[in-house]
Amino acid sequence: MTERSGPAGDATEGPVPTTPVCYRHPDRETYLRCARCDRPICPECMRDATVGHQCPECVAEGRRSVRPARTAFGGGAAGREGYVTKALIGLNVLMMVFSVISARSGNALAGGGLGGLMGGSTPLTDWGGVIGLAILPDGSLGGVADGQWYRLVTAMFLHFGVLHLLLNMWALWVLGRTLEAVLGPLRFLALYLIAGLGGNVAAYVFTAPNRSTAGASTAIFGLFAAIFVIMRRMGRDTSAIVPILVINLIFTFTVPSISVAGHLGGLVVGAVTALVLAYAPRSRRTAFQVAGGALVLVALIGLALVRTAALTG
Repeated sequence: MTERSGPAGDATEGPVPTTPVCYRHPDRETYLRCARCDRPICPECMRDATVGHQCPECVAEGRRSVRPARTAFGGGAAGREGYVTKALIGLNVLMMVFSVISARSGNALAGGGLGGLMGGSTPLTDWGGVIGLAILPDGSLGGVADGQWYRLVTAMFLHFGVLHLLLNMWALWVLGRTLEAVLGPLRFLALYLIAGLGGNVAAYVFTAPNRSTAGASTAIFGLFAAIFVIMRRMGRDTSAIVPILVINLIFTFTVPSISVAGHLGGLVVGAVTALVLAYAPRSRRTAFQVAGGALVLVALIGLALVRTAALTG
């Protein structure tokens, strides 16, 4: 049996195989493929992923579909940067500069209470400090009871001298970064403002109406209470916090010219706000926290209204 063969040109030829090219760079040949969409990608377009390598579009799509990590109290990862803490310190320092400029004298920095270590009042502290109802240095009648409600907020950003400022800013730097990292920027800012407002409302309600009070101490005492509550909620040791808080309370009750009502008011309101933030049910955490914070604000406004009625009635 003989074997026959035809001309070589008679054999059926298949398609010539082609090398894949990167879908983003058609001039580059590659055998790499995106693990998600299977499109060819060159080494320049290759991005490391959880599984294999992916193209830039698939990586971006994955980031959009993944929920950002949250802390146990609902805070975002941005809190670890401490932006709010730094901004609050910057604002307090800036207000101190404006206070010195308004006074046009060294008395704004020192020369007041505590043997001259504290500063005196300035036109800016006269404008923004918590005063119930009194004749102001310019001869006009003013105070929260006279409709100057802004004082309950501005007072937490004003200080009597540089020592007053430095002590509060040091405490804010130490406490603020820790709490902001745990709570996230927005929740931490809400805690700070509500505690500061609570201390100022307490000073308005329980202090003589002609006495001016100011300082971030109202908010700082709220942060002391909050870090104790938060750490207890996380099951961490709080033994190092208690002595510092006790020392601050001793100073509050023994050093003249310190607003006892302001410090204690900030402490109580900060603790209540922290309890709302720390023990909110996870399923409806944000709604519970917002509602709890709103109730605290309503209660503070109610106390301020009662005090106003008593001073103007």
